[in-house]
Amino acid sequence: MPPQALSLNLNLPNLDGLYEHSPWVVQRTLAQHPMGFATIAALKFALAQTLQAASKDEQLALIRAHPELAGKAMVAKTLTSESTHEQSQAGLTHCTPEEFAHIQEMNARYNAKFGWPFILAVRGPRGTGLSRQQIMSTFERRLKNSIDYELAECLRQINRIAEIRLDDKFHVQPTRGNKLWDWHEELAAFSEPEFQAAGQLTTTYLTQAHLDCAALIQKQMLQAGFDEARIDAVGNVVGVYRSFNPDAKTLLTGSHYDTVRNGGKYDGRLGIYAPMMCVRELHQEQDRLPFHLEVVAFAEEEGQRYAATFLGSSALTGDFNPSWLDQQDAAGITMQSAMQNAGLPASFDAITKLKRNPSQYLGFIEVHIEQGPVLNELHLPLGIVTSINGSVRYQCRVEGVASHAGTTPMLLRTDAAAAAAEMVLAVEHAGKASGNLVATVGQLRVPNGSINVVPGECQFSIDLRAPVDEARQTLEKTITTALEDIAQKRGVQLTMNRILEVAAAPSNPIWQTCWEEAVQSLGLPIHRMSSGAGHDAMKLHSIMPQAMLFVRGENAGISHNPLESTTSHDMDLAVQAFAQLLKNVPMVGLAN
Repeated sequence: MPPQALSLNLNLPNLDGLYEHSPWVVQRTLAQHPMGFATIAALKFALAQTLQAASKDEQLALIRAHPELAGKAMVAKTLTSESTHEQSQAGLTHCTPEEFAHIQEMNARYNAKFGWPFILAVRGPRGTGLSRQQIMSTFERRLKNSIDYELAECLRQINRIAEIRLDDKFHVQPTRGNKLWDWHEELAAFSEPEFQAAGQLTTTYLTQAHLDCAALIQKQMLQAGFDEARIDAVGNVVGVYRSFNPDAKTLLTGSHYDTVRNGGKYDGRLGIYAPMMCVRELHQEQDRLPFHLEVVAFAEEEGQRYAATFLGSSALTGDFNPSWLDQQDAAGITMQSAMQNAGLPASFDAITKLKRNPSQYLGFIEVHIEQGPVLNELHLPLGIVTSINGSVRYQCRVEGVASHAGTTPMLLRTDAAAAAAEMVLAVEHAGKASGNLVATVGQLRVPNGSINVVPGECQFSIDLRAPVDEARQTLEKTITTALEDIAQKRGVQLTMNRILEVAAAPSNPIWQTCWEEAVQSLGLPIHRMSSGAGHDAMKLHSIMPQAMLFVRGENAGISHNPLESTTSHDMDLAVQAFAQLLKNVPMVGLAN
């Protein structure tokens, strides 16, 4: 599956109309790259870079060259042919009078706030067109953005419009990405009833929606051409595509199919479907690999129904805790009972048999949506993960003296909340000063607080993450010292309870290089980055080498949210990178 190469001469008539009434973007890009481009992906990135490097006045002029959605130009039929096609495909030429009036009202509000027309790639992430309701919902949401954020978002939307128009001109389509999009939509049809009724996606461990997902994934694997697809003792769906060499080692890949409550469609699931697409094409070509390929759709990673997390991958590493079977969900159903109801063995003995022998594996690789804004800001579809951040968590308690808010002078107070507020800012300051580390206070409360009482107690959490354990430990020491100093200065008692520590999982250098070479083969630059979120690769890291590929998310990379999204183009590139890696897998030096 070679990356799409440019087969047309890159001259201005071919590329005219990519950017609305603004040929300078293409002209400047071509002038800066006289040798041309190896792939369409390389051209798209170069165009985005040109627009990013332009002056603010040039960017604003380009934005203002675009017509309003369902605006006067559409009514007067003076849109460019490209804009006419796009607005028509989204159904904007067939608005009801009420819809048209609502869009006009939002156009007026948007222009008044930002000073330019609302820009949206109305053909959407799949390229087939957003519905009018989706367009209006996006319009309403983005009206709440700040001016700087909305300017950047408009430029991203313009690049997306140009990407789709470029494909139209070169008569290419992200066919693999489109199929992945469709698979994700099929899987997202299964949600727990109370959430589905609200139009939300929630699939937690061993609910009926979860079991339906497992059955569909198993069916999809067999349809794609896997030699076997089975559901194991914890609910993982395991697909195997065998090598032409029966004695070969196995490359392991995959991700999870459970979701958070009211979550997105791509977290985890993209890492199942990208390798599944590669198997589908290998099967269609009647091709076999020099190693077995095992794709695991892990049953649980999010820790939503039960307190334990990484249930699926923990079974493979031998870290499944037997006490987890006795955990109860909110309805009092134990994990063991849920397993029995799902038709699983529900025994620790059956789960222990799932442990993999590292000597039989080449390693573990995972594709995952980024869940952050970095690639989105850089206009890059793919990123190379260098390490999965380790983390440490604290629950903190500050004790002062509760007293009457009206009768206690300011200089005679021992205010626990004020002390905690200073500590929260100290945590933020230390995190900002640390470079690529992060420090978060996610919980903050005054137990039994009253509006007329100086707080005698305040509680807060701390979450520290870093790609290198030593750096995290240094940050941890800096923060604990700062908080103890604040407590002493303010005369309060500070208790810091360390509740969690997880080691960082650096990527294996050989596998990381494999991902880098695969991305370079697409004509894209390499961007190395750490992962702030945990992943199944983090668990597999304990028994075999691992490395990850990130895929850009839309909407500033938001995740664990219904707005979580990516495009069929970016998914297509991820599949191409995965396929390229399969061709270049090093057969020596990877097994433990």
